[in-house]
Amino acid sequence: MTDANAFSLPPLPFAEDALEPHMSAKTLSFHYGKHHNAYLTNLNNLVRGTDLATLPLEQLIAKVAGDDARKGVYNNAAQVWNHTFFWSSMKPRGGGAPGGRLGRMIDASFGSLDGFKEQFKKAAVAQFGSGWGWLVQDDEKLSIMTTSNADLPLAHGKHALLTCDVWEHAYYLDYQNRRPDFLTVFCDQLVNWEFAEKNLK
Repeated sequence: MTDANAFSLPPLPFAEDALEPHMSAKTLSFHYGKHHNAYLTNLNNLVRGTDLATLPLEQLIAKVAGDDARKGVYNNAAQVWNHTFFWSSMKPRGGGAPGGRLGRMIDASFGSLDGFKEQFKKAAVAQFGSGWGWLVQDDEKLSIMTTSNADLPLAHGKHALLTCDVWEHAYYLDYQNRRPDFLTVFCDQLVNWEFAEKNLK
């Protein structure tokens, strides 16, 4: 936050062209500069002058989750959080295989890394309309969940390790309607396993 009355746009963890050729600079520019920034602007407009403006983002989300009267605040706050988390879920020259504790937990929970990829892609591709695919942790067990629109694991008492955005604006310029291809590239070339491991409890 830049002051008590405004949330600020976090910088990308990489340059806009750093994920090419798997995600184009044009996609990053529109997604981050237009979509992510619009959610942030909407959030600041909605909470300006209220007690919500001084809360950390995660506390704000938890406070308004399930409150129909503040659905707009929830949607925009959650999308700010989701997108920030999504950028960190990727890295240049990503993919590969996780090691250490995370690698062992993936093997135990999904049988293998390939088993995880298969289940993650299947769930995220099947998410109807706009939404997100997530890897979440429950003690020493990992699982996959999907959420619609702006919804996120935090609102359901779940702990997220990484996410993939499956709103069309995340991939349409590069992959058109080929969501399965985008999910394959995310898992094989973009996913940031180090970030996921840092999120382990």
